[in-house]
Formats: sequence, C-alpha cells, structure tokens
Amino acid sequence: MTTQDTLFVDEPWLKVGCTLGEGPLYDASTSTLHFVDITEKKVFHVELSSGEMEVETFDEPVSCLVLRRGGRGLACAAAQGFALLEGGSTLRYLAKPLSESERPYTRFNDGGCDSQGRFFAGTITSPEHNVPGRLYRYDPSDRSCEMVDSPFTDCNGLDWSADGKTMYFTDSLVNKIFAYDYDSGQLSNRRVHIDAVAKGFAPDTFCDGLCVDEEGFIWSARWGGSKIVRFALDGRVDFEIVFRTALNITSCCFGGENYDQLFVTSAHCGAIGGDATRQAEYPDSGHVFRIDFAGRFKGLKKHQFAG
Repeated sequence: MTTQDTLFVDEPWLKVGCTLGEGPLYDASTSTLHFVDITEKKVFHVELSSGEMEVETFDEPVSCLVLRRGGRGLACAAAQGFALLEGGSTLRYLAKPLSESERPYTRFNDGGCDSQGRFFAGTITSPEHNVPGRLYRYDPSDRSCEMVDSPFTDCNGLDWSADGKTMYFTDSLVNKIFAYDYDSGQLSNRRVHIDAVAKGFAPDTFCDGLCVDEEGFIWSARWGGSKIVRFALDGRVDFEIVFRTALNITSCCFGGENYDQLFVTSAHCGAIGGDATRQAEYPDSGHVFRIDFAGRFKGLKKHQFAG
C-alpha cells in the first residue's frame, strides 16, 4: 500500500493506562464516549466537550457496552451474560446462560445490537477445559437467550451491514471475520469474509473488535499488530491506520457530532499473558486514540438495545 492509504498515529487522545481497554461506544445524546477495561473491571464515561471522566468499578468484568433505547442508559455483556448497568458501579443480569461447570473457565466478550434491539454477544474458549467460544442472542421481546452458533475460539468484533442483511463476526484466534445472512434475528450461510493470514497479516497478530462505516466497509482492530485495517466490501485492504506507539489495538467506533471521529482502544503489552517488557517499545499501549476523519470517512450510529 502507498502512504496515501496509510495514516500514522503517534499520540494518544486519552492517557488512561488500561490493562485491557475495549468496547468503545459513542452516545450522541450526551456527547459521551463509553469504554471498558475488562481486566480491571472498569467502565469509563468521558464527556467529549468538557473532558470530564467518570469511572465505575465492578465486581466482575464488563466486556462490551450498548445503549438502551429511550435514553435509559447502558446495557452490557458482563462475565456471566447479558446485563443492565444501573449506576453506582452496579449491574443487574437479564440472562446468565453459562453452565455452572463452564463458568469458571470462560466469560462473555464482545457483542452488539441489531436494528430491532436484539443483543448478540459471544464467549471465549478454554481449550484445556473443553469449553468452546459460543455466540448467544438475547431477545428482549420475549426475554429469551439462546446459543446461536458454535464452536469458536475468542468471539469478538460484531456489527451489521448498513442494510442490516449481513452480520459480521470475528473469531479472533483463527484470524477470520465471518459473514452471515441476517434476517430478523436469524443467522444463516456462514462464510469466511476476511481471512487475515491469507491476506498477508502476521499470524501472531489477530483480528479484534470492529465497526462498519456508512459505505459498508469494515474497520478491524489488530491485536499485536499496531493497526486498524479498513476492508472494502469485497474484502480487499482499502486503508490502514498504524499506531507506532501502541501494540495491542483492540477496538474502534465512530462518534462525534458528525460521526467522523474514530475512537480506538488499546491494551497493555502484558495483557492476557503478553510480554510486558514490550511496553517500553510501545508506551501508549492501553491508552485511547481519537482520529479526525472529517470530509473523508463517516461511521454509522450503533443500534440500541430494546430491553
């Protein structure tokens, strides 16, 4: 790729020092960026105009966030399932689908909502305990929670095409982004949309969180790869952002008044059994980045939870 197709970023926007920063989410109604630190069991709320930040600390990890309809706050995937954040570092579970036998060895990870307000989220694998990653759907219309596909390694970045007819879903440790045909909560025709290793990305770097822009292109974070990669509809690499001072890029979302700001989370080099000695080489690993794409790229508003 040419340098025109690559943007180099050297300075973080928010020096928060997360161990495992993840799940950025923008709320236009309050001009607030929300994100999590899974390892430290924290949820951050940053008001963009003032820069004021509130931090909640929970008893267990919160791994992804979604807005609730009607300005009713946030829902989340927490360690054991789907929950509501109720303020003051408290949450209330709506569904805990993990069995008692597997609960010590897995947790929920990334997720998102469809246009009808259903909440999908997946879990992470524990091969030594024969626990696969599984994708679940919580439907607030009847309060049902079902496992909809398995097995996976670490279930990760998930979003929909602009027309809602395709769902994209990341299986991190196999370095693939799948596409499903999507219709009213039902998944079919799973296929490999992006095979990152086949496209030349290093096999020791991994597809992580993602979001979709207004053109339908996928923005995929690369754990261990210091990058966000924009994939075109046909799967080709269209554009890259290189973070020269951060190694583990975890997720991204569009926000700001015109949805042309990209917010990017990252993780410490020592997170999840990583090599903490590399932090000196990548000192901004764990901070949050903000990139102004005014006039070039624009994102979509995230769907909100109907529960």
